[in-house]
Amino acid sequence: METSDNLPNMSHGMGNGGLVAGLSRRLTAERAAIVIVFLLIFAMASRVTADPDMWWHIRLGQQSIETGDFVYADTFSHTQRGNIHKNHSWLAQIVMAGVWDLGGHFVLTLVVASLAAGGMACLYLAGRGSIYMQGFVLVAGGACAAVFWSPRPQMFTFFFAALLVNLLRQLKRDSQAPLWILPAMMWLWANLHAGYIVGYLFIGAFVSGELLNRALVSGRSAVAWPRIRRLCAFTLLSLALLPISPLGLDVFLVPFETFAISGMREFIAEWNSPDFAQPATWPFVVLLIALIASSWASRRKIDFADLLLVGGTMFMALYSARHLPLFVIAAAPVLTAQLNDGFERNGWRIPRRAEETGLRLALNILLVFIVAIGTAARVAYVSRPDTVAQSLALNYPVGAVEFLRTAEMEGNLFNSYNWGGYLIFALPEHPVFIDGRTDLYHDALDEYTAAAFGTPAWSEVFTRREIGIALIETDGPLAQRLDADENWSSVYRDGVASVYAHVGATAGGNSL
Repeated sequence: METSDNLPNMSHGMGNGGLVAGLSRRLTAERAAIVIVFLLIFAMASRVTADPDMWWHIRLGQQSIETGDFVYADTFSHTQRGNIHKNHSWLAQIVMAGVWDLGGHFVLTLVVASLAAGGMACLYLAGRGSIYMQGFVLVAGGACAAVFWSPRPQMFTFFFAALLVNLLRQLKRDSQAPLWILPAMMWLWANLHAGYIVGYLFIGAFVSGELLNRALVSGRSAVAWPRIRRLCAFTLLSLALLPISPLGLDVFLVPFETFAISGMREFIAEWNSPDFAQPATWPFVVLLIALIASSWASRRKIDFADLLLVGGTMFMALYSARHLPLFVIAAAPVLTAQLNDGFERNGWRIPRRAEETGLRLALNILLVFIVAIGTAARVAYVSRPDTVAQSLALNYPVGAVEFLRTAEMEGNLFNSYNWGGYLIFALPEHPVFIDGRTDLYHDALDEYTAAAFGTPAWSEVFTRREIGIALIETDGPLAQRLDADENWSSVYRDGVASVYAHVGATAGGNSL
């Protein structure tokens, strides 16, 4: 399948009107379909930019711009004050801060959606088969990955992982695949997000699989040795360049520090296995079924490179829902290849047209226009100030923050984990107990869990950390504990958040 076509020759004297007409005639049903698919993916990725981690990423980016420090002694929390934070996403945070200063929620929405659509475009270029069939796979894959498309550095990992898979698929087909971009790509990726380790896992699985293809699968046309050697050489060069960054040699360690944190799966939902009772996980099931069915229908010989990539990411996705997008990246090109082989075995082909005229052309233009208008309306709606304000009021302690800005209260703050990043951004005068920088907190995570879940140890944690203010969910278990304790008094409450003060603290200048 061709994924792009050359424009037809135009007469030398053709004016602008003739050029537009010539280009519009090339908007065949197939091309209109793929334009519509990517508009839908863009709309799917456009949502209110209010991720819990977004706020502290922006604030750290602003700090990096102000100070030039990318590895810093923490000042945003009182539990980790002065501890060194190896900020592996420093470059992504600078980008996010710059985007935020440029256009706030609107421009940030455009950037997130562009990274999502760009990653899916890489998978389209890596795929095979009918545009309609590829469109189905892309939409299903987008629905699976979209749950984790948000304004965080992970979006760069999604894009670069898809770009790498496209590069590896090119290598299978073409000895001239541009592997020379690999060192620069991996350096950039490593300074945007610690998920760069996924790239090396993908390369390792690909090389191992191709070696197994050569050794075990008779009749399988494996990637030639010179191509594998080139891939390994550029990979080693990229590894040698990684320490040329603010992290130095620590760049090799930071990807593993998050996995070593105990208790993380207890209160961060995305690190848990997918909940198949939730409709958001059903596209993953659809992709799995389609992979199995198309593998049988295509009668393809086993490809160990595909098996290791798809099987490995499937295990990762089943272990942690956070990795569902990686499964989509590895599985989509394989699925389209298997579906294409199955269709060809049965003689199912959809003829392609080079040009359209008349009513068919008008219908294609109209459909693209309608979907484009709908996508633009979606972006405008999710970034409108009233839409953003409504989302923030439902998910963040907006009223409680306004209260604390004017109240005179003493003591350290205890806060909900999900609100820590927002508080760093919106209430910097009160250092937080915890936020989304899990690689910084370590033991404090256990303390947080003990207190936030209302275990008997909550009082000991509050005493040890000299907590004087608690900003927590109104309906949470800790709120019940504080309501029942005579040493604590509720000084603010709404449907989302409550503020408690220890007796002896002050609120609004009045002793409690």
